[in-house]
Amino acid sequence: MTIFTAPTITNIENDELRLQLQQIIDLKTKPLGALGRIEALAVQLGMIQGTITPHIEQAQIRVFAADHGLTKHGTSAFPSAVTAQMVHNFLQGGAAINVLARQHNIELKVVDAGVDADFAPHPKLLDYKVRHGSRDALTEPAMTETECLAALENGMKVVKNLVGNLLIVGEMGIGNTSAASLLLARLGNFYIADCIGRGTGLDDAGLEHKTDILTQVLDRHQQAQAPFDVLAALGGLEIAMMVGALIQAASERRILLIDGFIASSALLVAERLAPGVAQYAVFAHHSVEPGHAHLLKSLNAEPLLNMGMRLGEGSGAALAYPLLQSACAIINEMASFSDAGISEQNN
Repeated sequence: MTIFTAPTITNIENDELRLQLQQIIDLKTKPLGALGRIEALAVQLGMIQGTITPHIEQAQIRVFAADHGLTKHGTSAFPSAVTAQMVHNFLQGGAAINVLARQHNIELKVVDAGVDADFAPHPKLLDYKVRHGSRDALTEPAMTETECLAALENGMKVVKNLVGNLLIVGEMGIGNTSAASLLLARLGNFYIADCIGRGTGLDDAGLEHKTDILTQVLDRHQQAQAPFDVLAALGGLEIAMMVGALIQAASERRILLIDGFIASSALLVAERLAPGVAQYAVFAHHSVEPGHAHLLKSLNAEPLLNMGMRLGEGSGAALAYPLLQSACAIINEMASFSDAGISEQNN
């Protein structure tokens, strides 16, 4: 039996530090609570980093890409070939996440976790391919235990080589909303129909077909209940690699800026495999994928934005990134009443 051993995750809770951070925020030249959730975000970032002066250094985006064997059953509106085509688009700088990464000066690289194609070497491509696409989960586990473990460990290796202290994990994989829905249904104990959306644009008939196929997949893998077994049976190579990346990043006390449905499903698995990972997560936005609301509830999360997005790639997280920069600037640079010689409000 394959066993995944997670690194130690430090508990960020520290009552004294939380009180210090809150006092610093409260004494800034503003009415109490006037900056709303930016204040809470500044406190959260300080808690994650264990300091009263949180800061962001060299933020990183890693887009994990892989194909899914289950797509042969028509669970996606797009063919699997689009995964490789989009990887080329990422490498050429033409995708939404490229635009946002350039705008905010965030380094972006693509991780080949299991695309069903081979790529020429490229400075922005990291080759951690485990196999050419996951297996057909309708007939067998999506990954063998060995493959799943390799994907987790490769995700950890990606992070071990990173500079900076903030990580955004994006993804590209035709069919990965199916994998995320399956993981949520099993680990969150939800009806699969409540976890499924239209993904890349399924019509009503396609959505009904997708629900039928995923119901069969869950029935096929009823014995998979432990988090690792669930990930191997139902997940995808890019999701498993994202799980490993999130676990490693949390063990290094990096800020995890979480994107939408797929990234949140990876975080759910990471939290089950290594309790405490979710403490390091800032949730960027609320995806319109139906399952994301259930995921956020399962993780007790309140995202920063609600922009009606469902693109993936890490795009929602990149959009939210400036809010974290602002939170750090507020707590570090904004004057206190005493600094500015301004009278505080009466109690």
